[in-house]
Amino acid sequence: MSLISVKDLTVSRGGMPVLEGLNLAVSKGEILVLRGPNGAGKTTLLRTLAGLQPAYAGGVVADPETVAYAGHADGLKATLTVTENLAFWAGVYGGHDITPALAHFNLESLKSRPAGNLSAGQKRRLGLARLMVTGRPVWVLDEPTVSLDKASVAIFAEAVKTHVGAGGAAIIATHIDLGFEETVFDVTPYKARHDVVRNDFDESFDEAFR
Repeated sequence: MSLISVKDLTVSRGGMPVLEGLNLAVSKGEILVLRGPNGAGKTTLLRTLAGLQPAYAGGVVADPETVAYAGHADGLKATLTVTENLAFWAGVYGGHDITPALAHFNLESLKSRPAGNLSAGQKRRLGLARLMVTGRPVWVLDEPTVSLDKASVAIFAEAVKTHVGAGGAAIIATHIDLGFEETVFDVTPYKARHDVVRNDFDESFDEAFR
């Protein structure tokens, strides 16, 4: 049974379709890697899958409470410590133990440091560690390895492997080989035609998430 699926999905940016006719499904234990050139619509697709913006046409079949999204921003409070940031997100998602996330992403020695004093790579590791405290089975990730060195990329990849090995799933937009047993989905053939623009689309909602 699929954890998340779409049928005849069209996604848009600023009220204009960017990808159309998408059909895909991801089940427990699966990793789907999105490929395509910059600007092709991968981020827009991921945001739609995560429920952050509405589908232009078609739909996403998934319980919103099953999806955790990590985009370009790390989602951190600069004045809170590493521990306080993770504890905040754990509280948002139901109070999961943050200890495994601290350990896996090598953050234990930094746990008392304010997030604003971390390096770019450390902030990224902390941002990704949030995924482990959500308790959600579907991870939707947009270029998650930005700012990570080689060792940290390996740490992240191992976290994803462990997650899907425990029955989770991941959908990842990335240009690098992370060593996964994955299904690759190239969005390039699904570029939308711009000959028709739907007049009843509420652009104000989409604009808030651009």
